[in-house]
Amino acid sequence: MAKTEELSFGYLLNDVTLLFRKHFDRRAVKFGLTRAQWRATKMLHHRAGMRQNELAEALEMEPIAVGRVIDRLQAAGFVERRPDPRDRRAWRLYTTPQASEVVDDMEQLARELRRESTDGIDYDELKHALDVIERIKMNLQALDAIEAPAAHKE
Repeated sequence: MAKTEELSFGYLLNDVTLLFRKHFDRRAVKFGLTRAQWRATKMLHHRAGMRQNELAEALEMEPIAVGRVIDRLQAAGFVERRPDPRDRRAWRLYTTPQASEVVDDMEQLARELRRESTDGIDYDELKHALDVIERIKMNLQALDAIEAPAAHKE
């Protein structure tokens, strides 16, 4: 193993993320969805009735890009737009029964990949690693709270 000073947390985390995505995408190709389409479908499956701008914010994507994703999902029969009863200019987004079947299969695929990727790691080790990563995330979010207002003043 490399010396501690040679380890780069950011690069290691990025490598793990890229590998996880690569293996997930390879297995998910049979469903015919891009990662962006899959993320949008899953989000809408669990939070039905979102507006497009709410979905864009939740996915951390630009609204125009989410609009294109939704257009493709609607054309493929995975998502439907329904009028917002409180705002006739807006649409609410819902998944179709066809999407529900795919979401169940994709979530099973993700569970299998998580299980395989943590092979040989016992529960306590994994729990500790996740706790540390969660604390790092909280530290970075705290930096956002400090740095973001300062960036707006410049």
